Amino acid sequence: MKSRNGYLPLAIAAILMVVSLGATSAATGASAGKVDSTPQEVFDSMRSSFQPARAKGVHARYQWELSGPNGGEWWIDVNDGTYKMGKGKIDNPGVTFITSDQDWVAMSNGKLKGTWAFMTGRLKVRGSQAVARKLNEIFP
Repeated sequence: MKSRNGYLPLAIAAILMVVSLGATSAATGASAGKVDSTPQEVFDSMRSSFQPARAKGVHARYQWELSGPNGGEWWIDVNDGTYKMGKGKIDNPGVTFITSDQDWVAMSNGKLKGTWAFMTGRLKVRGSQAVARKLNEIFP
């Protein structure tokens, strides 16, 4: 199923990614059960879930643009079995996720469904569907 602007298939990939991030957060305890979790804690929790074998041969750049008091920009650059992560902008991202800091944390903790966020305009996903899907495999 494809929408006019091509974002609907990306929503499915974003939802899968958000669901896996919620599981990662719960498993590591970095932001599980905390109402006041921050986007930084969500990204920190992703570090422990990285799968180098699944990232072999993958070259992908991800960007997050989060609004709100704890918002900002974060990025992940996957390069053939390794990754770098940081705050700020990355050149030429393959996928950009745009939402608020509170919504990102809520999706990552399983408190907000990614589908609902996307359908109501609270989550925007821009870029390659294939690259978006890979994130779920690399950071399960």
